[in-house]
Amino acid sequence: MDARYEAFCFADPLFYEDPARANPDEPLFADSLPAVPIGWWQGSRDVWTVLHPHAVNLPAQGWKVHVSAALDNAERVLRVVWGYCVANRLAFKFLRGPRVLLARNSKYAARASGGKLVTIYPVDEAELARVLRELSAPLAGEHGPYILSDLRYGSGPLYVRWGGFAQRWTTDGDGHAVHAVARPDGKLVPDERKPYFVLPDWVTVPEFLEPHLAARKNGGDPNAFPYGVEAALHFSNGGGVYLATSSDGGDQVVLKEARPHAGLDRDGTDAVTRLNREHTVLERLAGIRGIPAVHDSFVAWEHHFLALERIPGTSLGRWLAREYPLSRPDGDPGKPTALRAYAERVQRIVARIERLIDAVHDRGLVFGDLHPHNILIDDNDQVGLVDFELASDIEQPRRPALGAAGFFAPADRVGPDTDRYALAALRLWFFLPLNVVTALDPDKVLSYVDLVRELFPVEPNYFGPVLTELAPRTRPDTARSTRRRRTEFDADPPNWSQVRRAIVDAIVASATPERRDRLFPGDIAQFTHGGAPFAYGAAGVLHALHVAGAGRFDKYERWLLDNIAAERPRRPGFYDGAHGVAYVLDELGYRTEAGDLVAAATPAVAELTDHGLGGGLAGVALNLLHLGRRWDSDDLVRHALAIGERLAGWAGHPGPPPARAKAGLLHGWSGPALLFLRLYEHTADPAWLAAADQALHRDLDECTERPDGTWQVRDGALRTLPYLEVGSAGIALVLGELATLAPAAGAVSMLDALLRSCRAGFVSQPGLFLGRAGLVAALTATARRRRDPRDEQLVWQHLRQLGWFAIPYRDGIAFPGNQLRRLSMDVGTGNAGVLLALAHALDGTPPLPFLRGTHGQRPATDGAAVPGRATGPTASSPANPGRHPDRPAPELVGTEESH
Repeated sequence: MDARYEAFCFADPLFYEDPARANPDEPLFADSLPAVPIGWWQGSRDVWTVLHPHAVNLPAQGWKVHVSAALDNAERVLRVVWGYCVANRLAFKFLRGPRVLLARNSKYAARASGGKLVTIYPVDEAELARVLRELSAPLAGEHGPYILSDLRYGSGPLYVRWGGFAQRWTTDGDGHAVHAVARPDGKLVPDERKPYFVLPDWVTVPEFLEPHLAARKNGGDPNAFPYGVEAALHFSNGGGVYLATSSDGGDQVVLKEARPHAGLDRDGTDAVTRLNREHTVLERLAGIRGIPAVHDSFVAWEHHFLALERIPGTSLGRWLAREYPLSRPDGDPGKPTALRAYAERVQRIVARIERLIDAVHDRGLVFGDLHPHNILIDDNDQVGLVDFELASDIEQPRRPALGAAGFFAPADRVGPDTDRYALAALRLWFFLPLNVVTALDPDKVLSYVDLVRELFPVEPNYFGPVLTELAPRTRPDTARSTRRRRTEFDADPPNWSQVRRAIVDAIVASATPERRDRLFPGDIAQFTHGGAPFAYGAAGVLHALHVAGAGRFDKYERWLLDNIAAERPRRPGFYDGAHGVAYVLDELGYRTEAGDLVAAATPAVAELTDHGLGGGLAGVALNLLHLGRRWDSDDLVRHALAIGERLAGWAGHPGPPPARAKAGLLHGWSGPALLFLRLYEHTADPAWLAAADQALHRDLDECTERPDGTWQVRDGALRTLPYLEVGSAGIALVLGELATLAPAAGAVSMLDALLRSCRAGFVSQPGLFLGRAGLVAALTATARRRRDPRDEQLVWQHLRQLGWFAIPYRDGIAFPGNQLRRLSMDVGTGNAGVLLALAHALDGTPPLPFLRGTHGQRPATDGAAVPGRATGPTASSPANPGRHPDRPAPELVGTEESH
C-alpha cells in the first residue's frame, strides 16, 4: 500500500481528488475568525487559507514557524495566532478546516507534514526570534501533535524548519517532481521534508535556537529506555512498530509506539487511545494461541509504548506474494498441480483463521480490523492475529473508524458482522486478491466468484459465505445476488470495437472542462505535475484518443491550450512536463504553440541530470529528434545528438545500483537505449547500437531470476517488478527493438527471460505503466515481430483479463488506477493507457511515442469479432465539433520515425 493515496480518497468516491475539494459545505476555520483587514490579501492554495500583508516581500526561502494543535483546541490556537500575525503584519497560512486537520493527522497521512495547523513566514532571523519569543507565552500549555520534521521551540506548540517559501520545483533521486530550495550557487535541490529534523549543509542554526537543538538531541537518556531496538517493522503517522529486546537480555518483543494527538481515525481518536484499547483487549484475550501476550507498557520521550510477545511468521500479504500460483507464467507445466495443492492448502488456512476469530468472539470481543496484513502465518501454516487497536466489546457493537479497502464492512454491519464480512472477503482474496476493486463495484464479487471457480478446484460450498456476506444488503433489489452489471468484456468472445468504444465513452463522460486544474481524472501525480502533462494529464489522453481513432475534441484541445497559456508545465520532461505536451500539440496540428513550449523549456533542460525517458534527458532528446525531423530543424536535431552523446558517456560509467528499483522504460537506462536506437536510425552510425546495448546491460544488472524462472527488476530485498515503467516489460520493449536492428548484441540473449515475466496469469493492476496493459504492450511487440503464436495467444488472454478490472461508468467502462482505490482516465494508470495497449494489439500502432508499431502484421483474433478502430464522434456531435478544417491533424501513425 502506498500511503500517499489515502488523503486523495476523502473527497470523491470514484476518482482521486484534491483533498481541498472535500465537502464544500464543511465548517471552515475562517468562519470563526475576524474579517481580513484592509491592506491584506487572502486566498486559497491547496488545503490552505493564505494571508499576506501588502508591501511585505518574503524571501524565496528561510526559517518558517509551524504551530501545532489538535482537533479540540485548533480554533482557540488559531485565534491567538491570527490576532498576533495580523497585528504584526506577518504572512501566514492555516489549514482550511477541521476535516483537513483530521486528514493531515490521520494514521496514514504523510509523517513529515503531520501536526501543522499554521505556518508563519518571518522575513529574517531577527523576526523569527521575535515571533518565537512573543508568541510562545500566549500559547503556553496548548497541546498538539509533535511535528516530526521540525525543531521544537521549548515545550511547544511552536516549531521551526528551514525551507522554501516560494514554490519552486526540481526532481529527487527517483525522478519525482519535488519542492526545491536553492543552494548558495543558485542550483535547485530538493527541499527535504523528512519525518525528522534535517538542515541543509549550508545553513547554520541561529544562536537563539541552539538550546532547543541541544534539548532535542538530549531529550532523553537512551540508556534509560528499557528496550534495545533492532529493526523498524512499520511506520505510520501514529507511531512505529519495532523489533526489540529488553535491556536485561530477555525475550525478543514487538514494540508498538503511539504518538499523542496523532494517527487519528475518522472519529478523531488518536494513536494513544487506540494503543490503550489494544492493551486492555489483549489482557482479555490472554492465553489464546496465536494472539500476542502483553509484556510491558510504558511512556518514554512523551510517546506511549506497548511491548508484545513476538508471534512467529510473516504477514499473509507477503505469504501470498510468494505462494500465489497464478503469478507463475502461463504455460508452466507444473501450474495445474500447483493450483490444486494451493486450493487445498488455503481451505485449511481459512478454517484456522475462522477458529481464531471464533475464539476472540467467545471472549466477548470483536477484532474489527481483519485483513491480510494483520494476520501472520508461519512455516507450518499456523496463524496468528496482530494489531487489536480497533477491537471492541461484543456487547457494545460499533463500527470501526478505520479499515482496509476491500475488507472494511459496509455501513450496515456492526459488531461481529464486521469480522464475518472480513472473513468472507479473505475467502475470496486468497484466490483472487482484487478485493479493493469490489469496494468500487460490489457487483464484481459475483464475477470474481465465477472466475475463481473456473481457475481453481475449490469445494462447492466454499464460496457460500462470500455470496452471503459480501452481497450488498442495503439494496432493495433482492435478486441482486444472482444478477450483476455486465461490461463489454463479458461477451464471449469480446467485440473489441465495442470494448474500445466503451473505454472512449467513459473518458469523454469523465471530462470536466469547467475545471482549471485538470481535464480528466487520473493519478494523484496530477496534483504535483499539473493537469496537462502526458503521463497523467490531458495531453496523454488526447494523444490516446487520437491514435486509437476516437477523433478530435475541440473543447478538450482548447482546454489544453488555455492551461499551458495560464501556467507553463513545471518540468521540461516528456512524461511529466513541457516536451510531452509539445509532442501532442504538434501531433494535433498546433505547431506554433508546440514550438513555444520547446523554446521556453530550453533553460530547464540545461539543468537536467536525470537520464530517464519519464522526466529526464532521454525523453527530451527523443522529442527534439522527432520534432527536428518533422520541422526540418537542424538545431533541434543537433541538440538531440548532443544529449545522446552526453548520455552515452554516462552509460559507460556505471555507479552503484539504486536502493529502489529504477530499471525499465521510464526511469532506467532502457529510455536512453531507446534514444540511441532512434539516433542510429537517423545517422546509421553503429556506435549508437553499441551504446544501446551498453545501456540495456545497465538495466539488466538490476534484474534477478525468480524461482519461477522469470527475470524481473529487483526492488529492495523483498519484491521484484515485471512492469513497463519500472520492470522487465519496459526493458523487453526496447530490447526487442535492439534485437531487430542488432540481433547479435550481447543484451539480446536475455530477451526471452524477460518476456517470461510478461506471461503471468495474474497481474495486480490494469494500467499501462504498472499493470497488465504494459505487459500487453511488451508481448504484442515481440509476438508480432517473431510471429510467435504462443505469445500471440497470451496477448489475447491478457486483453480478455483486463475485464477483471473493468467497471461500468456512465455508458462506458473505466479502470481503477494505481492502488485500485479510484478510477483513472490517464495514460499511465487508467483508461487512456489501456486504450493505447488495445490499439497496439489490434491496429499495430505504437504503444507509446518513439516506440515502433507492428503495422502490416495482421493479429490473430482467436475467434473474437474482427477488431476495428473505434469510431469517433462525428463532426455534428455536440461533444466533438470535429476536426479543424484549417488545421488537419498530421498522420503520425505509420511514419518511419513513429514506428
